[in-house]
Amino acid sequence: MNWRNFITVVSVMILVGTEVFGVAFAGAWAIAGLFELGHIAAYVLMALFGLLAVYAMVALWRHSTAIEPIRS
Repeated sequence: MNWRNFITVVSVMILVGTEVFGVAFAGAWAIAGLFELGHIAAYVLMALFGLLAVYAMVALWRHSTAIEPIRS
């Protein structure tokens, strides 16, 4: 295992993951509040945006490991 590449990819995933999930949850909360949708709709939007964030993170992992190979 190439530890240097592994640490680089994991570090990027932590940094970008924090931002992506923060935007997803804050955006869902803001949209629900703006349109006065209530708590249930806010949680539904958070779940939907959270799934989009998971998809983005999986895509980032695949692209990152293609560029920075973890296995030697």
